[in-house]
Amino acid sequence: MTRPDEVAWFVPGRVEMLGKHTDYAGGRSLLAAVDRGHTVTARAREDRTLLVTSSIARETLEIDLDAEPAGRLGAGHWSGYVRTVVDRLRANFPGRSRGAEISIESDLPLAAGMSSSSALVVGLALAYGELCRMGDEPAYREVVTDRERLAEYLGCVENGQSYGPLAGHRGVGTFGGSEDHVAMLCGREARMVQYSFCPVGFERAVPFPEDRALVIAVSGVQAEKTGSALEHYNRVSLSARDIVGIWNERTGRRDATLGDVVAADPGAADALRALIDPGTYLSARLSQFLEESERIIPAATDALAAGDLATFGSLVDESQQLAEEGLGNQTPETVALQRLAREMGADAASAFGAGFGGSVWAMVPAERADRFAVDWVDRYADTFPVAGRAATWLVTRPGPPAHRVWSS
Repeated sequence: MTRPDEVAWFVPGRVEMLGKHTDYAGGRSLLAAVDRGHTVTARAREDRTLLVTSSIARETLEIDLDAEPAGRLGAGHWSGYVRTVVDRLRANFPGRSRGAEISIESDLPLAAGMSSSSALVVGLALAYGELCRMGDEPAYREVVTDRERLAEYLGCVENGQSYGPLAGHRGVGTFGGSEDHVAMLCGREARMVQYSFCPVGFERAVPFPEDRALVIAVSGVQAEKTGSALEHYNRVSLSARDIVGIWNERTGRRDATLGDVVAADPGAADALRALIDPGTYLSARLSQFLEESERIIPAATDALAAGDLATFGSLVDESQQLAEEGLGNQTPETVALQRLAREMGADAASAFGAGFGGSVWAMVPAERADRFAVDWVDRYADTFPVAGRAATWLVTRPGPPAHRVWSS
């Protein structure tokens, strides 16, 4: 079969309804794709040059496919994500790469917690991967058997880890998981999906209420993963590994994630709590994971399925509080936005994403979503005038997953 000469894919952003820093720890999340995202178009060239243009950054990156991979650019720069994907595909599937012109168009807010960076990773892998027919490689077909496995692989592309026989390569510098990639590849229109992780496993899908909308308030505090923000993000991530390390050392077990520990036996969670010194960050992080993954998310999904928005909202409030106290990844701006939304009558509201800035979602009646959004951001700006000037909002509902726009 001949390779296509041009292909385009749309990849949505995502909203993490619940599941703050649970995925890479082997927990679960409640997710939704949204109706905004990146459109990545790849057109073949006759030479061995890759030209990648971003309409948002208004820059073009040039990569010589016959040269040795360059060192990673500064963390957080969009071109670093491009190089990460291209270098990993070249390393895992040698001989498949070809020259191309790749353009990235987007209506997804950047550094807003809607995972524009992971959407870029997924979009590049889908469009450039199809242009090069990476999927014809036996190693690819053996490992990437469905969209869930593709999401796991792309999570490893981003964090630099190996995936089965597909050897790891330099990632983007963050120790994240595959939650974003799962939402983008496996979301369902008008549904919220509950997934477990490590490995990725579908648990259930629940309808998003027909008369409700999601209002996203972008706080104006960019959720960057650079400098001290990157250190704080990785502290949240690595602390989960530290807890597992303590467990394995004390018990002689070889569990890989917190989820594995909890699944070991019914008393494992209590035994684990007893091993961690109370009053420490690790203790707070452990409590956040256990409450969020094991209690709040299943109960919240049950409440949604039953149409009990009051219970759903109360559980989401608990999740928000755990993020503030257990993860320590909230800013005064995101805390204020969440509180304001609830005071203004939102059914539920929560910050989401990596934290340290970004966005807050609110579930509200669809008929007044626009009015709610304007009032919400206006009231927020009264308290935080600097961030408020940069704040934006959008109204959305769960949308379809990544899909091919065209191929020729």
